[in-house]
Amino acid sequence: LDDILIYCKTREQHLKDLEAVFQRLQQHRLITKGSKCEFLKQELEFLGHVISTEGIRIDSKKLRAIQEWKPPTNLPQLQSFLGFVNYVRRFIPNMAGLTGPLTDLLQKGTCYEWGEKQQAAFEALKKLLMSPPVLRIADPEWPFEVITDASDIAIGAVLMQDFGNGLQPIAYESRKMQSAERNYPVHDKEMLAIVHAFKIWRCYLTGADVTVRTDHKSLQYLRAQPNLNPRQIRWLDYLESNFTYKITYKKGANNIADALSRLSAQLAAVL
Repeated sequence: LDDILIYCKTREQHLKDLEAVFQRLQQHRLITKGSKCEFLKQELEFLGHVISTEGIRIDSKKLRAIQEWKPPTNLPQLQSFLGFVNYVRRFIPNMAGLTGPLTDLLQKGTCYEWGEKQQAAFEALKKLLMSPPVLRIADPEWPFEVITDASDIAIGAVLMQDFGNGLQPIAYESRKMQSAERNYPVHDKEMLAIVHAFKIWRCYLTGADVTVRTDHKSLQYLRAQPNLNPRQIRWLDYLESNFTYKITYKKGANNIADALSRLSAQLAAVL
């Protein structure tokens, strides 16, 4: 047993929870090492992140490592860099689009050639990671919003909550489409983005009230559509069986996730 993290909104509740945890540890004859314990902290480092009353951010030591990271000269070095990027992916809007030129080098049979496209993507990722957003900590007592969109090559989503002072980001998610998915009609690409977001954030969204915002207007009438194809039926069954949600239309120009997925297409054109 390792890394027990206990967090509460008030000092009084925190003390009660600590007592309950100690009782449970004693019940099962588990011992804690005092020198490794920290109590009543308002900010702490945990698994490469800094957690505070403001939210979650990347540890400053990680940021220094990013700043000093040199362009990978071989496949193992590239895999190491992408491994780190994947670890902090929740902080990176449109990670799929940004990493595209780099992940292309991982494909079987591809020669490792570091060119202008790869360097541009590498520098863009480093720049973004040097000033990452502070993400709020999800609160199951508040409803969630999932904002999604799809481009020709990628899907993107943002998980958000409004704690009374406007929507705040909880996490970002994006991925490149597989070859077969790129041939989907627009309606299915947009629905794929929704299903993917619910699968990624299932631990947050199960049992919660969820509003999905998409810039594809017909999706808000998904349940009433009479002629769904087998893929759509399978996706709808997954959503209906596991979540409480509603889908609403939000014009793409005002859609955060739309900007993320469109950036993928722009990068593909520029890089």
